[in-house]
Amino acid sequence: MKRLVENELIYGRLLPVAEPHLVARYNKALRAFGLEETKLESFQIDMTGFSPEIAEELGDVQYLDPNGVNRRFVVLTPEQENLPVVHTQFSNTAGLMHQFFDGNRRAVHAVTIKDALFGEIEEPIDVVTGVEDLLSISEIRFRVMSAENMLGKATELRGLVDRLKSSKDGWRDDAMLKRMVELARETGDIRQNALVPDKLVFPHTSFWANHFGGVFIFRDDRTTTVICDSHAPGFRRSRPWEVSYIDIGDHARIFDFLTKSERLQLPRASWVEPSGFFAHRAEMAVDDLIRRVDPTVDLAGTDRIWLQTWMHRNSALIAEEGTYPFLQEAMREVATTGQVKMREVRTDRKLMLCRAHPNHPDQWLINRLLARLAPFDFVSRFIFDKHGFYEAYEGYSESYRAHVVDVLGTTYLNNKAALRSRLYGLEGYQDHV
Repeated sequence: MKRLVENELIYGRLLPVAEPHLVARYNKALRAFGLEETKLESFQIDMTGFSPEIAEELGDVQYLDPNGVNRRFVVLTPEQENLPVVHTQFSNTAGLMHQFFDGNRRAVHAVTIKDALFGEIEEPIDVVTGVEDLLSISEIRFRVMSAENMLGKATELRGLVDRLKSSKDGWRDDAMLKRMVELARETGDIRQNALVPDKLVFPHTSFWANHFGGVFIFRDDRTTTVICDSHAPGFRRSRPWEVSYIDIGDHARIFDFLTKSERLQLPRASWVEPSGFFAHRAEMAVDDLIRRVDPTVDLAGTDRIWLQTWMHRNSALIAEEGTYPFLQEAMREVATTGQVKMREVRTDRKLMLCRAHPNHPDQWLINRLLARLAPFDFVSRFIFDKHGFYEAYEGYSESYRAHVVDVLGTTYLNNKAALRSRLYGLEGYQDHV
């Protein structure tokens, strides 16, 4: 992973923490979680407060996510809102954290001046043993504490203020008034600064969970659809009267579900040609074929002439594998007719020609599923399915790893928003690098 770290393809854009008072607050959160304090004088954190350096120090990359549910978080500064989430078991962790920051902006800004917020994203389960446990998560609650007990002090002061207002003789209680002054010195005027977060419950809509090889749960108004390995515990047994189950290897049913629920953008010239999507996938397919045929080839040192020569010499292999000529034919059909006749496309290749509908709220989740089903396209997988990308990267040869890093550096990291907009029609930001 060293090459990925050096090129900010993992643990990129994190926030440095070096101020002694922030390190001390972080340690108080670690103690509250029952963990050892860090001896590091500086480290980096993501949006949730996860630190790769502390994970390495503790020897536990799951230190904020011990059971894969009820994710812990540490907020030292409002600046964390703009950071990525680099380690999570759920696809919507970043979205939930954004909602927390957005719903409690004043409180987060006020508290983190003198304190740190920490706690758990509480789900109704303590461990995931089957699909039913994941289906039971319909909403989550943020359980929030503070390192210097600022929240407790603000709550106490609020109670004393209410008591003073409601009691006729409260102003004569010297001990109470003295305590109010002591608390106000630490919390400030709670009438002006909202110190206690009040928006703590959020819906848990469609999501992906990193359990049982990856489980996709799509929620619609009246139905829920689960897509995962059919060997996952609880598959087709949990709530069969209200849940539809699709094996992740059943491309035909996945295609039908995504099209009928209007989650899929079918291949039309209006978006295919300006996006260059088919050409991109064709290039990825050839790169992957070269990798499988000769893992030692140094693609970083090749040019287009070398590539054309290789393809000419291996034309029989390319034709037999079939992906590249299929995509080339699809490009010609779009150029000629403005679309692809999907009824004539082989079942296992239909999804290769599609992308998530850019206007659907599940667009990122849909593209994660599509990227997982087209593993040869490492660019799409890096953008949408980083868990899968990192697993695949471990199996690449050193020469192909260098090629992957070079391509991602020149095509994606150079301008993430532009590439996402062109290839996938996506605007906005949802990055987990």
